[in-house]
Amino acid sequence: MSTTTTAATAAAGMAAFERTTSRWGRLTMLAGLVLSLAGPAYLVLFADLGITFAHIATAYLAVAATFLVFAVVEPITYFPILGQAAMYQAFMIGNISNKLLPAAIVAQSRVGVRPGTRKGDLTSVMAICGAAVVHLTSLLIFVGILGTWLLTIIPPDVTVVARAYILPAIMGAVLVQAIATVRQARPTIIAVLAALLMLFLVLPAAPALAPFGTAIVVLATVLISWFARNRKATHTAQDEDGEGPLAEETATRTGR
Repeated sequence: MSTTTTAATAAAGMAAFERTTSRWGRLTMLAGLVLSLAGPAYLVLFADLGITFAHIATAYLAVAATFLVFAVVEPITYFPILGQAAMYQAFMIGNISNKLLPAAIVAQSRVGVRPGTRKGDLTSVMAICGAAVVHLTSLLIFVGILGTWLLTIIPPDVTVVARAYILPAIMGAVLVQAIATVRQARPTIIAVLAALLMLFLVLPAAPALAPFGTAIVVLATVLISWFARNRKATHTAQDEDGEGPLAEETATRTGR
């Protein structure tokens, strides 16, 4: 089979995969949204609890003031690593930053693929499937079967230490793994400097920006890294993965 035919077949297969995951991803996300709102809507409309539109608006604004920023920042942050199909999986499953994202990063590093490529996207999908299976199995065993009995035999001091240190340990490991996987000093230094400037200079001078600090750092890092990127190295990496302009031209002109 010629190189041209192989490349065309791979491109067609990936395009069909993306169309399928995009269609079913939107449908399942909409179904999840409807189901999640069905219970509260029933209580508001039919349970006669005295809940007014003013109550709903006040509650929404209180939550949105804190979490609306993450609704913008998280998709921008996760998409370059997870890819389109895995994004639908991740936001349907949850626990992205402390479970699914580390699984995708470790899997991509283990098989030696770059985030943002076709191979990287497929690796993220399989990694999230594996993480979900492990998560459900552990829930079945440690919650469904063992349940509260397990909590009664764990010393309280261990529980306190676990609550205090497990999440920072996971996030630190994810950060180190991401830096080791990407292996690009420039965006890493930019991200660290942006975070330090926000933490020690901007927030002390303007505390009102605290709810938007993460969003500002992420957007600043993305924009600065984009304009300061090495364009030649970017095209070279794409060509090595078989997705850049040079690879497409080679596939078109070369046959076996």
